[in-house]
Amino acid sequence: MNQALEAIAEQISARFGDKVGRIASRCDELTFEVAAESLVELCTALRDEPEWSFEQLSDLCGVDYLQHGRSEWNTDTATFRGFSRGVDRGTRGALAFERGEVAQMADIARPAADFSQPAGKGEEDRRFAVVYHLLSIKHNRRLRLRAWCPAGEPPLIDSVIGIWKGADWFEREAFDLYGILFRGHPDLRRLLTDYGFIGHPFRKDFPLTGNVEVRYDPTKGRVVYEPVTIEPRTLVPRVIREDNRYAPALKDPPRNG
Repeated sequence: MNQALEAIAEQISARFGDKVGRIASRCDELTFEVAAESLVELCTALRDEPEWSFEQLSDLCGVDYLQHGRSEWNTDTATFRGFSRGVDRGTRGALAFERGEVAQMADIARPAADFSQPAGKGEEDRRFAVVYHLLSIKHNRRLRLRAWCPAGEPPLIDSVIGIWKGADWFEREAFDLYGILFRGHPDLRRLLTDYGFIGHPFRKDFPLTGNVEVRYDPTKGRVVYEPVTIEPRTLVPRVIREDNRYAPALKDPPRNG
């Protein structure tokens, strides 16, 4: 990571103290986790103060960490016989065995730093998060923020539409797909799914087959909605693959001469 981003990281850490926490990035991007109650304060400062000037919100998305790093179908390894299951549910960090072959377990690093972990609460209370991608056009720098929604249903977090107007549709998308409510959003309604859609399709516990199916009924002469009849099953694991675009050898090739 270049010196300019490291300087920004030190400034943010010094300014906001334990309200924020630095997160290691696998692609050398500056990433911070911010406590939900400090989100608006931090974002306002990042936009307005001239040494940062993150005047643009490039993207905002929700994340569901349900069963993150614990599902037997999460793996980053494969053998000549096929994909390994990769996770031993009994022992975190152990090796998994399949068909007599040993496969390294998938990356099960905790999804966030401990500083925002509520006292006495477990990982099950840290399910939904919102990720913000910021751009400073003035300084040509990027910054990623992550904020956890407090435990409870529905998940709720402050809107940043008062800071970046572009958050309007992004927050509506996160509400539609994850069911995350944004406190202070002036028009929070579904964006991608149908008006009568039930549930939030990007949640990890939403059935892959959906809840209803649609067909044309010739006797009624109209389209009808019925409970889905497809049996849900998982045949292919979710494989986490390295992105070679961020390999050091390709990112920083040696210079001749």
